Amino acid sequence: MSVQATFSATLVDEWVRLGVTDAVVCVGSRSTPLALPLADRLRVHVRLDERSAAFFALGLAMTTGRPTVICVTSGTAAAELHPAVVEAHHARVPLIVCTADRPPELHDTGAPQSIEQNGLFAAATRWAFAPGVPAEGQEDTWRPLALRAFEEAVHGADGPGPVHLNLEFREPLTGTAAPLPAGQGAKVVVHGSGSGIGLASNTELEPLQGPGLIIAGGPWQQRADPARVGELADRLGWPVLADPLSGSRLEGTIAAADAIVRTEPPLPESIVLLGAPWLSRALATFVTEAARSGARIIVVDPLRLWADPSRVAAEFSQCASDDWLDFAIATAIPADRQWLDSWRQRESLAQAAIAEVLGTDLSEPLVAREVHRYAAETGATLVVAASMPIRDLEWYAEAHPMAPRVLSNRGVNGIDGVVSTALGVAASGSGRGARTIALLGDLTFLHDVSGLVNLPELPCTFVVLDNGGGGIFSFLPQARSVEPAVFEQLFGTPPTSDIGAVARGFGLPVHDVTALSELEAALAAPTPSLVRVMVPGRAQNVELHDAINEAVRLALQ
Repeated sequence: MSVQATFSATLVDEWVRLGVTDAVVCVGSRSTPLALPLADRLRVHVRLDERSAAFFALGLAMTTGRPTVICVTSGTAAAELHPAVVEAHHARVPLIVCTADRPPELHDTGAPQSIEQNGLFAAATRWAFAPGVPAEGQEDTWRPLALRAFEEAVHGADGPGPVHLNLEFREPLTGTAAPLPAGQGAKVVVHGSGSGIGLASNTELEPLQGPGLIIAGGPWQQRADPARVGELADRLGWPVLADPLSGSRLEGTIAAADAIVRTEPPLPESIVLLGAPWLSRALATFVTEAARSGARIIVVDPLRLWADPSRVAAEFSQCASDDWLDFAIATAIPADRQWLDSWRQRESLAQAAIAEVLGTDLSEPLVAREVHRYAAETGATLVVAASMPIRDLEWYAEAHPMAPRVLSNRGVNGIDGVVSTALGVAASGSGRGARTIALLGDLTFLHDVSGLVNLPELPCTFVVLDNGGGGIFSFLPQARSVEPAVFEQLFGTPPTSDIGAVARGFGLPVHDVTALSELEAALAAPTPSLVRVMVPGRAQNVELHDAINEAVRLALQ
């Protein structure tokens, strides 16, 4: 059996399901794995010249309104498609342009028909992707790839147009396809031409019903209206698992989700995902297990981010969040009240267990929990580093009647620029309270310390967790598999600069906190200022997280 043949046959099978009827194929060897299933399943038009073939495909798609698949070999054959791709871009004609390519080991070696094809059509495509040479273990990604190519071609952000898949194939180029991955790609709900919800041709909206979960994520700019989310949850009798970034971590929601799902609670029949995915791997695993058990996974995706890294979505709703919520609330069929009660009981028991383990000794989870509470009570805006601080906030911050605004550089989850981001937030003057509180680790603070040059008088407090280096790496396999001295050199990277001395050097007052009783007064001190919290070392922090999870497991047995 050939993985490449199975990959290609799966793409074609999904495109057939979506309504694709025609493909234009040019003669070539490297494109064999895709050309064969196209000939088997679609109406194929074979053309000699690639430039002419692309315009032929353009005419087909222009007339039918359906994407035409174009399949060519590598090298100048791919480049010949460019004029028609540009025309399709400006004329808004849907095309799925598939260029075969040599595998990586043949690039930059003088191998024939080998050019740089990634990004070949640049700004003329609605979407471009290079999945690499097909390999075993990737089967769950193949149908979503075909679905997205189709959807971007038909419903791209700038209207219909061409998409480009650059497909690397390795010899042998022929072979027999194995049984195709089961199921079908997700349903997609798209913007209508007028107001409200429009439907893609492959879906009809179904009401929410049965035991389910709403998982609300951030970031703040993408969040759904917390009041409307709460209205839907009340209507359904579903718990809301609320990331602090979502603004929905309000009283009555589930805050200890990371710890709870580790105890293997009953799987839901439906899950609605709002906003960006949580950072919790335990929650991602739980959602995947639910999907494999047959749960309906709905991603509400108004910005067309396709936020489904686990490839488990059954539906993407790419309508405006308010439109989707209107429909969901109006058609919701309530679940048995015991479902919601059981989750709230788990939350109560989990929070009690977390509080007992944390006690009053300073630790990274406790500081995150207390800073979040303080921000909620005072109306401060929180800016949180996208490393351990945002995880500790996600896992341990309690729900509150007035959820604070929480911001974080979660676009790519790096630690760069957090000091400057916090100062920018403080300069905006927005939010319930005048103060901005930045929660970050020692390395994150030092990484952007130049942001303190010519420090303006802004209402910003930096809470720096001084734990002696990069805490997040102690949770990774490297901490157990790499020799300790090498681990410290490459990953732990304990800072040699004194945090307090550095801050004072930029004229920033420093408040050293060594006990929980000192924290609130330091947070309330005049701004700008730095609060340095001395917390236990990184190894002890890992042990504390393990102890919390074990305590919750025992409490929920």
